[in-house]
Amino acid sequence: MSAPALHLSGVVLPEGEHRDLWVRDGRISTEPVPGAETVCRGGWLLPGLVDAHCHVGIGRGGVLVEDLAGLREQALAERAAGVLALRDCGSPVDTRALDGEPDLPHIVRAGRHLAAPRRYIPGLAIELAPEDLAAEVRVQARRGDGWVKLVGDWIDRGVGDLAPEWPADAVAAAIAAAHEEGARVTAHTFGTDALPDLIRAGIDCIEHGTGLTEELIGEMAARGTAVVPTLVNVENFPEFARAGEARFPSYASTMRRLYASSGAVVRAAFEAGVPVFAGTDAGGGIEHGRIAEEVRALADAGLPAEAALAAASWAARDWLGLPCIEEGVPADLVVYEADPRVDLDTLARPQLVLLRGRVVS
Repeated sequence: MSAPALHLSGVVLPEGEHRDLWVRDGRISTEPVPGAETVCRGGWLLPGLVDAHCHVGIGRGGVLVEDLAGLREQALAERAAGVLALRDCGSPVDTRALDGEPDLPHIVRAGRHLAAPRRYIPGLAIELAPEDLAAEVRVQARRGDGWVKLVGDWIDRGVGDLAPEWPADAVAAAIAAAHEEGARVTAHTFGTDALPDLIRAGIDCIEHGTGLTEELIGEMAARGTAVVPTLVNVENFPEFARAGEARFPSYASTMRRLYASSGAVVRAAFEAGVPVFAGTDAGGGIEHGRIAEEVRALADAGLPAEAALAAASWAARDWLGLPCIEEGVPADLVVYEADPRVDLDTLARPQLVLLRGRVVS
């Protein structure tokens, strides 16, 4: 069944111009469509939001969600928040059954987490030796949607603190292999020590990035390397510290230090010109559908409100190769009663959600 013809009238962001738009066969048109139903008058129209770091298929406490109903529930929680595209940064669950669901957000997958043996959350990653990393990166590049996810650092129980997972030569070979396959690479990092090898090897994005220094930020800016800070997850660092303090006091101290400086790191990255995108790390310890909180956290860290909003909408969509509000593209947009650039709290109250040209909320 084709999508109904619709008419929307409002301020289109990011341009900020009042326009009339129509939806024909699920796609945006600037030409009037006779008989179209008017579903919006006077709102603010935003390109569908993006959660640039989430994990569909991972539930509370790291429990895998493998049934279709459970996967749909996670995706629908994102959609209710206005998120119409998800960058899934690693999941052991095959979620491609969701691709046939016209009412669910678009998912851009990074395949499985790749980690060193016993150096990540049990059951979530493919664990392998450094000499096998590049070959597995090629496998995941072909299975994903243009992204590969490395675990760059994690607690090393022998050291008692965060430590890199891979030697520099393995990192360089893995990133080169992914690029040869046409995929971009991102990596989980909390601390500092793993970052120099990752950045110098040409990694495309850093997840969390709480250990970034001024020098590394400058190198990222020069290379165009992005960061997805996941600040709503960084709020859990004090709890991580408490949980590990008895056995690993150095780790606990590191996590508290990284938490204390996390906002300043994000602000410094943005001011240096590093591309910053909004991701919640939903799945595991974070519930799906919290993108408005992440945007607010970016603004609280020092990003201008419009830049924080862009990090979860038009800038993120452009980064992932997804269209915004343009002639002939799928009508994926969210309507708000007030201008979210002026009041970011508006982002938590979408008035209308259009996905592939259909009103879904």
